[in-house]
Amino acid sequence: MSARIAADHTGDHNHDPEYAGRPTSNRKRTATIDSTIIHPGSVRINVQGAFIVDEEPSIPNRSAGGEGHHDTKDIRLPNHTAVVSHIAVDIGGSLAKLVYFSRERHSPDLGGRLNFVSFETDTIDACLEFMQQLKAKQLTLNGSEPGELCVMATGGGAYKYYDQIKEALGVEVLREDEMECLIIGLDFFITEMPDEVFTYSDTDPMEFAQARPDVYPYLLVNIGSGVSMIKVSGPKHYERIGGTSLGGGTLWGLLSLLTGARTFQEMLAMADRGDNSAVDMLVGDIYGSDYGKIGLKSTTIASSFGKVFKMKRHAEAEAEDGGGLANGDREETQQLEGADGPVSGRGHAFTGDDISRSLLYAISNNIGQIAYLQSEKHSLKHIYFGGSFIRGHRQTMNTLSYAIKFWSKGEKEAYFLRHEGYLGAVGAFLKRQPKNWGRRNSFEDAETFYG
Repeated sequence: MSARIAADHTGDHNHDPEYAGRPTSNRKRTATIDSTIIHPGSVRINVQGAFIVDEEPSIPNRSAGGEGHHDTKDIRLPNHTAVVSHIAVDIGGSLAKLVYFSRERHSPDLGGRLNFVSFETDTIDACLEFMQQLKAKQLTLNGSEPGELCVMATGGGAYKYYDQIKEALGVEVLREDEMECLIIGLDFFITEMPDEVFTYSDTDPMEFAQARPDVYPYLLVNIGSGVSMIKVSGPKHYERIGGTSLGGGTLWGLLSLLTGARTFQEMLAMADRGDNSAVDMLVGDIYGSDYGKIGLKSTTIASSFGKVFKMKRHAEAEAEDGGGLANGDREETQQLEGADGPVSGRGHAFTGDDISRSLLYAISNNIGQIAYLQSEKHSLKHIYFGGSFIRGHRQTMNTLSYAIKFWSKGEKEAYFLRHEGYLGAVGAFLKRQPKNWGRRNSFEDAETFYG
C-alpha cells in the first residue's frame, strides 16, 4: 500500500521534517530508505540515507538580479564523500534548469546535496552569472579547484548558447543528447528516490507510489515549451513516438496576449482564482444537466472558450440597439477583445483569471488525451509526466490525472515527480560519473550504456 499524505506538492516540514539539523528525524528517514535498498548491486551513486529536503538553502548567493528560482526540494546525500567537479544545465525554449552538488557548510554532517535552480531562458545571462558564482566557490562547495569545473549541458540551448557558456566560464562544456538525458534522469528518480513518484487527484491530493521491480516499459510525457512523448523499453532502448506543439509555451504565449500576466507563476496563480465556466461552454449549458448515457457530467467542457463569441456578439448587439457606442461601451468592447479586466455581455462576465483557467484546462486535457492514445497504441500501462509546465500545480496535475483515468476507464494512472522539471538536467549530471557516482537498478554498466 502506498504511503498517503494530504500536503502541498512542494512539500512542507510537517510532511517531510527529516532535514539536516534534526538527527532523530534523519535516523528515522534513513531507516525508511535503507529498507528499500535490498539489492544494492553496483552502486555508483551513494544514495544510502538519501532524502528530499525542503528548507531554503544558504549557498551560494542568488544572482544579483534575483532572476533565479530555487526549488526547495534539494536531495540530501549524507553518505557521499567523493569530490564532484561538474554542474549540469538543461536549457530549453522557456527555462534553463541547473543542478549542482554542494557540501554541507557550517555543519558537522558528512555528504552533501543536489541543488536545483531554474532561470527563464530569456535571462540566460543571469544563469551564466550564477554558474560563475558556482565556479568561484568550487573549493568550498565541492572540494575541487575552480579550473576543474566542467559543465554538462543538454537541451536545445546547449547548442544555441554553447559559445556563450564557454566564453563566460572558460571551462570544458560537454553537450549531451536531450532525450537520453531525460531517460537517465527519470530512471534515476524512479529507482533511487523514495517519496519522489506520486499520483494526484482531488480526493487523494498526493499519494506516493511504491518502487516497482518492473520499471519498463513506460511512457514519458515531457511537457516543456512543446510536448514530447517517449516510449522507454529499457535503459538502452527508447523512442520518441509522438508529441504536440501545444504545450507550456502555448499557454505562456497566449496568456501573455490575453491577460496582463508576465510570468508563468503569475499565470498559474490567475488560473487558481479563475472560473472556467464563465468562458467555456459546458455539457450542462447544452443539455441543462448531465449527459449520463455517455458518461458526461454537466461540468464537462464541451467547447473551450465556447461562450466568448456569444458574449461578444451580445455586447455588439446591445451597442447597436443603443444607437452606437458610448465611452463605457467602447471600453467594454476592448475588454471583450482580450485586454485585462472583467468582460460583460447580457449579465455574464469573465476575467483574465477565467481565461487563464480555461486555457490551462484546454492544453492539459489535450495533452492527457494524446498521452492516453499513445499509451494504448504502444501497450504502455505506466505514464509519467515530467517537464517544467507542471510545476506542482494542482489544477494541472488533476486535469492530466482525470484525462488518463477517464479515457482508460480507470485502468491507468498518471504519475508525477517532485523534480519533474529537472529530468534532463539530472540525466546530464549523471552522464559524468566521478568515483562512487552512478545509478542502481536502472542499467548494469555505464560504459556499456554509453559505449
